[in-house]
Amino acid sequence: MTVRRGTRAAPPQTARVTVLFADLRGYTALAERLAPAQIVPLLEEFFRVLAKAATSHGGTVFHMAGDGMMAGFGGQDLADDGARQALVAGHSMLQQFGTIAARWRRDLSIDTGIGVGLHLGEVAMGLLGPPGHKSTTLVGDTVNVAARLCSRARAGEVLLSCTVAAALEIDEGEGELYIGPIPVLHLPKYALRGRSAPLDIWCVPATERLAC
Repeated sequence: MTVRRGTRAAPPQTARVTVLFADLRGYTALAERLAPAQIVPLLEEFFRVLAKAATSHGGTVFHMAGDGMMAGFGGQDLADDGARQALVAGHSMLQQFGTIAARWRRDLSIDTGIGVGLHLGEVAMGLLGPPGHKSTTLVGDTVNVAARLCSRARAGEVLLSCTVAAALEIDEGEGELYIGPIPVLHLPKYALRGRSAPLDIWCVPATERLAC
C-alpha cells in the first residue's frame, strides 16, 4: 500500500455496544507469594476462561493485559446492542472461574476471584498505539464507565449499568430478579468519580452480598 503525503486516515467507526471489563482479584497477593514462572500458567488459564466465555457468546476481545480483559458485544446493527450476550458471558466467566479459583485455593493456598463490569453506549473503534504496534480498541465514555464498574464489583459478581438494565428491560425496583437463570439485584446508586450524577446500577450478586 502506498500512502500519499497529505492524505487523511478514515474517521473512526462508531457503534452502540456493550463493553465488558473483567479482572482478577487477589492478583497482587498471588504475585507476591509465587515465583514469576509460576504465575504465567495461572494467567494463561485465567485469560483462556475469559476469552472463551466472551467469544462463545458473540463478543470480541479487544485487550488483554496484566490481570484484566476488555471485550465488546453487539454493534453489528441498530437492533444488536449486545447487552444480553455480555451479561451471559460475564455470568459464564464467574461460573467457569469458580472451579479454577477453588483449585488454586486448595493447591496454592491463594484466594482469587473475578470482578466484571458492563456498560452500554456509543464507542469509537480506533487503531491505536505506537508505529508498528497498533491494535484495534474501543474508546469513549462507555469504556470508562465499564472499567469503573469492574473495579467496583466484588469478587464473584457482575455489575451492570442502567443502560444495560434498560436494554434487558429490567424495571427499577427492590429485591432480586432473574434474567433467564441469572439472578440480578438492584443496588443503591453509584457515584462515579468525575461525573455530576450518580449511576443506577444492578448486579449479578456475589454470595456475600446476598448474605448482607
